[in-house]
Amino acid sequence: MATPCHIAVVTGSRAEFGLLLAVMRAIAAHPKLELHTIVTGTHLTRSTWRDVVQAGFSIDAKVTMQRKNESGYAADVAALSRGIAGLGQVFAKLKPDVVLVLGDRIEAFAAASAASIGGLRLAHIHGGDRAEGVADEAMRHAISKLAHFHFAATAQSQRRLIRMGEPRDCVMNVGSPAADGLHQVIAAADAPQFIIMQHPIGGSDAHEAAWMKLTLAATVKLGNTKPTRLILAPNSDPGSAGIGSALAQRRVVFTEHLPRHAFLSLLKGCQAIVGNSSAGLIEAAILGVPCVNVGPRQNGREKPGNVIDCDYGKASVQKAIAQAMTLRRDRIRHPYGDGNTGKRIAMLLANLPISGAPPRKQNSY
Repeated sequence: MATPCHIAVVTGSRAEFGLLLAVMRAIAAHPKLELHTIVTGTHLTRSTWRDVVQAGFSIDAKVTMQRKNESGYAADVAALSRGIAGLGQVFAKLKPDVVLVLGDRIEAFAAASAASIGGLRLAHIHGGDRAEGVADEAMRHAISKLAHFHFAATAQSQRRLIRMGEPRDCVMNVGSPAADGLHQVIAAADAPQFIIMQHPIGGSDAHEAAWMKLTLAATVKLGNTKPTRLILAPNSDPGSAGIGSALAQRRVVFTEHLPRHAFLSLLKGCQAIVGNSSAGLIEAAILGVPCVNVGPRQNGREKPGNVIDCDYGKASVQKAIAQAMTLRRDRIRHPYGDGNTGKRIAMLLANLPISGAPPRKQNSY
């Protein structure tokens, strides 16, 4: 029997793990592949690594990056350096055939850097997307230039990667793994009218607090049912302390973490998601839920028909919500594939000429 191809999947956050879940299950189930799971990032500061275990995966290594109660740009730089060093040691021990990462965050960038410098082949999911974020777009581009194999989520992203000089036969439009299993989601009977997910964009704590307060003011008295809104905690990007202070000052109840299946059920049942999370542009679009996209964080990203863009501000958010309520949910379309992305990626990993790809990548322009 042929030796299986060893795939090291690196996951660093609850949101990104939700997208990786279908891919990891398909890799684990494929007879030609062997999965290695590496946990890092905010999984360790927020204990969401337990979601990985509860999903049935054995964790091969944990690599500390962020530290509790530390935030800001300097903290992210220090976390990145710890991640590269720690992941490099893990890769040297595991010796995977391929390192697989998703997205644009510092955990993926640390893994990509360690793999590239360590002479390993790298595969990247959701490359070619655009999103302003904090440093998201630059890091996603950098990861793509380090990667040997690209699993693009849309045709547009595939075209961007090819224009970046990536070889056409290494750039595959497989759809987004976010779509996998969403046709089975049942709307929660106790879903709120609105889900609020607003992440920082790297502004000062004062600015982030002010922007969050405006979104809270815009959504506090909408509708006439209870609960009116579900507020989810922000990610740990620079500026998150400002959002946290706004939540504390307004004494609002917020949820630190929801398992993905629970979040998706609530999302499908709500009237709209408000804020700047990519879940509003991807999962919400797939589920047919309107999204009020506040501020510039998702600038450049493909906008399906469920998205209403608006500026920060009470009046602008309320106007966008009113417009979102007029959308026909059954007419919302998205570019993210047919819901079979995980199996498609596993099949490609099992059959691509991985051993023939030189670890030292050459770009073609």
